[in-house]
Amino acid sequence: MEILGTGCPKCNKTKKFVEEAVAQAGVDAEIVKVEDMNGILAYGVLITPAVVVDGEVKIVGRVPKVDEVIEWITR
Repeated sequence: MEILGTGCPKCNKTKKFVEEAVAQAGVDAEIVKVEDMNGILAYGVLITPAVVVDGEVKIVGRVPKVDEVIEWITR
């Protein structure tokens, strides 16, 4: 699972919510913060924050709700 963002407040909030979701779901997931623009652009993402789960971009340009993230990681 990857959090794409350059370190802005929304990106940091996204990381926090993803960590909360993983803890609540009881899922063993590695969370990686990608701040490098080349790494972000490799996913075709131009607006951050973004969340990638198993190589699939799930959300771009807004902070996801914890419940959304739980749904993505428990399917």
